[in-house]
Amino acid sequence: MASDKPKLTIHLCEPRGFCAGVERAIDIVERALIKYGAPIYVRHEIVHNKWVVDDLKKRGVVFVEEVKDIPDGGITIFSAHGISEKVEDSARLRDLPVIDATCPLVTKVHYEAQRYEKQGKKIILIGHAGHPEVEGTSGRVKSVVALVQNEQDARTVAIDDPDNLAYVTQTTLSVDDTRGIVDILKQRFPSISGPGMRDICYATQNRQNAVKQLAGKAELLLVIGAENSSNSNRLRDLGEELGMQAHLLPDATHLDPAWLEGIAALGITAGASAPEHLVTGLIDAIASLAEVEVEPLVTAEENTHFKLPEEVAGIKAA
Repeated sequence: MASDKPKLTIHLCEPRGFCAGVERAIDIVERALIKYGAPIYVRHEIVHNKWVVDDLKKRGVVFVEEVKDIPDGGITIFSAHGISEKVEDSARLRDLPVIDATCPLVTKVHYEAQRYEKQGKKIILIGHAGHPEVEGTSGRVKSVVALVQNEQDARTVAIDDPDNLAYVTQTTLSVDDTRGIVDILKQRFPSISGPGMRDICYATQNRQNAVKQLAGKAELLLVIGAENSSNSNRLRDLGEELGMQAHLLPDATHLDPAWLEGIAALGITAGASAPEHLVTGLIDAIASLAEVEVEPLVTAEENTHFKLPEEVAGIKAA
């Protein structure tokens, strides 16, 4: 019997979902639970995904906003986004047992900022105000960092010593947006030093490149990710810039069937902190409304893996 459901092609972006830094951070917490038992204390969300955080809470992980909220002797984990020296020092002064889950690519940006400061340069940080990665990087140098969030900021930022200047970037930004900001800074400050686009995380670039390949193929883009996930928001924004309807949703329960009306082809991707089962759930939800054909859209292969910290390296995952 023929189906009366509308036909719908899903272009499933690859790569999508967890990056190596997120996998490492979650792995650290899970191994710490095995080694030390609950409770384990994590400052801020380990990654920006509610499902991941809620799952870990059920298993005995306690998420706190500040180190002062951790009891004496509590096993302490710093999130993948990185922390300032002040936060690190506050844990050290209390002699808390700390495991650092900062993504190595974020740590690389910290080292870059510190190296530029040692060279006597003023530092511009390209990133979003209030993002924990930005707060962490800003707190890794002693001088005041000038935050530039967009091209307008780049045109107006005031610098005391424009001939002695460097920039670093948040790792989860839009490659194209960041390039535009850097171009303006170079026009205004020709002697500025910086890493180019090398600070943008490989996974962020790969997921954005996959969405670009949807142009002309899909009318709608659905991004699985959290509202406070910078890289997920950039994927949604990129879809809109490419002329697609685009929505960011945390899971399939937030799917609006009206989005699918009149749509013959859509794209699905997921931010770097979104687990794959949320993508599968979204496809299943769409399949209940339409006759779907899933076509993988493969633009890159990812095989990056980061070493675990020595505190949990020898622990076998469950």
